[in-house]
Amino acid sequence: MGFGGPVVTRGQLKHLLDMSELPHVTVSVIPFGTEYFPITGQSFDYVEGPVPQLDTVQLDTHHGGCEFLDAEAQLDKYRAVLDRMESCALATTESRDFIHHRIQSL
Repeated sequence: MGFGGPVVTRGQLKHLLDMSELPHVTVSVIPFGTEYFPITGQSFDYVEGPVPQLDTVQLDTHHGGCEFLDAEAQLDKYRAVLDRMESCALATTESRDFIHHRIQSL
């Protein structure tokens, strides 16, 4: 087991299940066995709202800062990555079941 052991992992997974009950939160699981997994090479946050032109991507940088992207071409790239990730992910109910079974197996 990784950092923190089963007790910490169980708590983190339980927190994900609890948060997934909120109306504005969706938790999607991409299983390790997925044949194709789209990645960008670094972590990013995509912030969207009711006005798509105001969407922003936040990239974490290796030097401790972050970079913000808001040009339409850049946003299109990250929207495409998110769409591909979503197509690989389990449905919401299946994702919750996956997490629940993982908790039970710890």
